[in-house]
Amino acid sequence: MEINATNVRKTYGDVTALDGLSVSIPDGSTFGILGTNGAGKTTLFKLLIGHDRPDEGTITVGGESVTDAGRRIREHVSYLPEHIGFPASLTGREVLAFHARVRGLSADGRTADAIDRVGLSPEAADRPVSGYSNGMKRRLGLAAVLLAEPSVLILDEPTAGLDPRGVTEFHQIVERIGAETEATIVFCSHVLSEVERLCDQIAILHEGTVRASGPVAELVGDSVEFDDGTIERSGLDAAFHEAVGGSPDERNELAEVPS
Repeated sequence: MEINATNVRKTYGDVTALDGLSVSIPDGSTFGILGTNGAGKTTLFKLLIGHDRPDEGTITVGGESVTDAGRRIREHVSYLPEHIGFPASLTGREVLAFHARVRGLSADGRTADAIDRVGLSPEAADRPVSGYSNGMKRRLGLAAVLLAEPSVLILDEPTAGLDPRGVTEFHQIVERIGAETEATIVFCSHVLSEVERLCDQIAILHEGTVRASGPVAELVGDSVEFDDGTIERSGLDAAFHEAVGGSPDERNELAEVPS
């Protein structure tokens, strides 16, 4: 499903979270959202899933207004927040069965498919969540949002806290979902390298507006070949820092981007 936000403004008291934000996310793309802390990413996600309403402007998913469609939109959009918790005494399979019932879905088949898709072993699925590692909890969270076979999948910092192996495995899962389904994937991360790897297009947010957007290949810049034969690209890091402004030290601190 295509997503369009047009001149969206959202304030909370004296704080302006989104200030005329406009962005278009193509149907079937893996789209990266980048931004400094407080740029408006979480607010945008809340509006996309109908948990809040814009003060001004419009947001549509698949041509329907999120504000007007309400529950119909949430039937097509699944959201994996950065922080997710599960009852420790339940097994992974019981957690998924509960999520299926909440969505009015049959757990038969769907649960097993979701477990297989995220690479959670059957043995792990039948163990209490209290014994899960962070990586296993991330897989379980992804399996829960995949149960509904969503047309739009929003992933907010999905690899935060994972070790390098866990990050690589999670990347492979996301790439497989992108290749095997027609879902539009919206991927938010502070790690620029994983956005560059996974995403077709990106938007860089700063102070509630979109400062730069487009295909990753265009934003990372042209290749430069030096006399010694080495080739260097400006990279997404340079595009990000140019978009958000400020001194290099200030930009790195705001973005929490590893050096």
